[in-house]
Amino acid sequence: MHGDAFLEALTIVLCTAGITTVLFQRLRQPVVLGYILAGVIVGPHVPIPLIADPEIVQTLSEVGVILLLFSLGLEFRLRKLFQMGPGPSITALIECSVMVWLGFLVGRGFGWTTRECFFAGSIIAISSTTVIAKAFDEQGILGKLRERVIGVLIVEDLIAVLLMTALTALSAGDGLGVGTLVRSSARLLIFLVAFGAIGLLVVPPTIRAIQRLQRAETTLVASIGVCFAGALLALKFGYSVALGAFIAGSLVAESGAEKAIEPLIHPVRDMFAAIFFVSVGMLIDPHLIAEHWQAVAVLTFVVIAGKVIAVAVGAFLTGSGTRTSVQTGMSLAQIGEFSFIIASLGVALGATRSFLYPVAVAVSALTTLTTPWLIRASGPTASFVDRKLPRALQTFGALYGTWIEGLRSATRQKTETSAIRRLVRLLAVDLLVLAALIIGAALSAGTVVEFLQGGLGFGPRLSQGLVVAGAAVLGIPLVAGLFRITRRLGACPSNGEWAGVSRRSRPGIGDLLAVVAVARCHETSCDAAHALV
Repeated sequence: MHGDAFLEALTIVLCTAGITTVLFQRLRQPVVLGYILAGVIVGPHVPIPLIADPEIVQTLSEVGVILLLFSLGLEFRLRKLFQMGPGPSITALIECSVMVWLGFLVGRGFGWTTRECFFAGSIIAISSTTVIAKAFDEQGILGKLRERVIGVLIVEDLIAVLLMTALTALSAGDGLGVGTLVRSSARLLIFLVAFGAIGLLVVPPTIRAIQRLQRAETTLVASIGVCFAGALLALKFGYSVALGAFIAGSLVAESGAEKAIEPLIHPVRDMFAAIFFVSVGMLIDPHLIAEHWQAVAVLTFVVIAGKVIAVAVGAFLTGSGTRTSVQTGMSLAQIGEFSFIIASLGVALGATRSFLYPVAVAVSALTTLTTPWLIRASGPTASFVDRKLPRALQTFGALYGTWIEGLRSATRQKTETSAIRRLVRLLAVDLLVLAALIIGAALSAGTVVEFLQGGLGFGPRLSQGLVVAGAAVLGIPLVAGLFRITRRLGACPSNGEWAGVSRRSRPGIGDLLAVVAVARCHETSCDAAHALV
C-alpha cells in the first residue's frame, strides 16, 4: 500500500509539473514558477481533487536539495573558494546582521515576543541557494556574478547553522552568550576542517580511479554515492544535508573529473529539483496568508528591499563595482529552505507560536516568485543605477574598486615572496600530523584490536595487522607530502632572487584618502589629487 501511495504521489507531481512547465515555457516565463503552481494545484489547500501525499513529496524534495548543492560544489573547487578572499564573508555578515535587526523590528511592530522577534529576524536573514541556483541555470548566468553570489550563499549557510545553535540556546533560557557562539563556531570549524582534510585524502583519488574505467554509469553511481555520503555525514553531526552535499561536490571537483561528471548529474538533479519546488508550492495555504496578510506583506517587502540594499552595500565595500553590487543584491532577495527549518525549530522548541511557520512559508513562496524576475531585471537596473548616480559617487566607486583591487594585487605579490616560508610551514604541519598519527595509533592500538576481536570476531594477528595497515594507509599521503614539499623547497630560488614588493607599491590609507579627494573635486581641476592615485 505504501508503494502504491509513493507511485501515485510521484505520478501526480511529475505529470502536473510537466504540464505547467510546458505552459510557462510557452509563455516565456521561468519554469520555477510553473513548478510552484503545480505544487499549489496538487497541494491540500486548494479545492482541486488532485492531491499528492505531502510527506512523500517532502522526502523526494530533500533529494533535490542534496543533488542541487552537490552540483554547485562541482562548480566551486575548495581552492577557488579560498581564492575569492574575504569579500563574500563580509557581504554575508553585513546582510545577515541587517536582516536580523530588521526582522526583530518588524516583530516588535506586530507585538510579538522577544524570542519570536529573534526567530523572525533569523528566518528572513538566509537566502535560498536552491532557488538562486535554479534561476541562474535557467537564465545562463555565469562568471564573476555567479561566483560572488554562490560564495555569499555558502557563508550564509554557515551563519544559519550558528543562528540555529544560538536560537536553541535562547529558547532553552541559556541566553545568547558569547561562550555558546564560540563553542558552536569551534565545532563547526573542526567539522569543516576534518571533513575537508580527510575527504581530500580519499575522494579525489577514488574518483580518478573510477573515471579511468571509462564507464559513465559507474562514474554516475559513484559520484552520487559520494554526494549522499557527505549529506548523511553532515546530518549525523547535526548540520544541514545541503552543507554536506556541497562539500562533497567540492571534493569530487578536486579530482579534476568534474567536467565529465556534471552532464551525468544534471538530468537526475533537474528532476528532483522540480519536485522540491513543487513541495514549496504545496505549502502555500491561501487561508493562512489571508489571515496573516499584513505580516506576510511587510516581511516580503523587508526581505526584497532589505536584502537588495544590504547585499549591494556589502558587495560594494568589498570591492565589487556598482553594477556587480546591484546585481548581487537583486539576486539574493529571497528566503528559502533554511527559513522553513528555523521556523519549524521555533515551533518545536515552543519559542514561537504556530503562526510563524505559515508566515515564513508564504514569504518564501512570494519571494521565490519574484526572484526570477529580479534576476532578469538586475542587469538593466544596475545599468540605470550606474548612469543615474551622481558623478562624484560614480568616480568614487570606480576609484575605490581600483584601490581594493590594488590591495588584492599587493597581497598576491607578497604571497609570492613568502613562498619559501609557506612551504616550510607546510612541512612542519605534515611532520606534526605524522607524529600525532604515530602516537595516536600507538595509544589506541589496544582498544581497536579489542573491538575488532570482540565486535567483529577477527583473530588477534589479523586485528593487529589491520591496525598497522590502517595506520600505514593514513600515513602514506603525509609521507608523500613530505617528499613533495622537500622537492619544491630544493627547487626554490634563494631569498635574494625573489622579487620583493616595495612599500610604495602597496596601497595604503593615503591612497584611499586620495580616492576621496578625487571624488570630491571631480568637476574641478584637481591634478594633485589625481596624481596621488
